[in-house]
Parts: sequence; structure tokens; C-alpha cells
Amino acid sequence: MEDKLAEDILLLDLRGVCDFTEFFVLATGSSDRMLASLAENTEVKGKAEGLGNPYIEGLPQSGWMVLDYGSVVVHLFSPEKRDYYQLEELWKAGKFILRLK
Repeated sequence: MEDKLAEDILLLDLRGVCDFTEFFVLATGSSDRMLASLAENTEVKGKAEGLGNPYIEGLPQSGWMVLDYGSVVVHLFSPEKRDYYQLEELWKAGKFILRLK
């Protein structure tokens, strides 16, 4: 995601905190076009890493897209939606593994 200019990338370990996934990846895209590009790139790289096809929810225009791989759930946000939903705060019991600003 960093190579596609995603902002504020966060890897959150939810093992022992959540029963429906192990990791969240959160990232911010500055435009609808960037969110679409991030989603496409994530899907391609996920397949290459053997994660298979994700269940995708949301559209770039909505400001929040979810790519659900089962054990990894990727959240792609517009800056406004990320500020509004504050998933980092909601899941603060998880362990912050990596954060790239």
C-alpha cells in the first residue's frame, strides 16, 4: 500500500481480542480514485501471497472499502470516514504491530 501512496497505514493484531479475524490493516486514500487503486492493488497482491479472493464491501465513492480475507481484514478509508469511525480507538485492545504515517 505504501508504494501506492496510502497514508497512515496501520497493522493491528487482534488475536485474543476478536473472534472473527486475526488482523486489521487500515489505510487512508486521499481520493476515490486512490481508494479504487489501493483496493485493486491489495487484491492483486493478496492473490499473489496466497490469500485468495477477498469478499469486498463498499465502493470508493462511499469513503470506506473492506476487503475481507478471513484472517485479515483490510479497511480502506477516505480521511473523513477514518476520522469519523476511529477504528483504531474502537479496537485499541489489539496490538499495534506497524504504523506508517
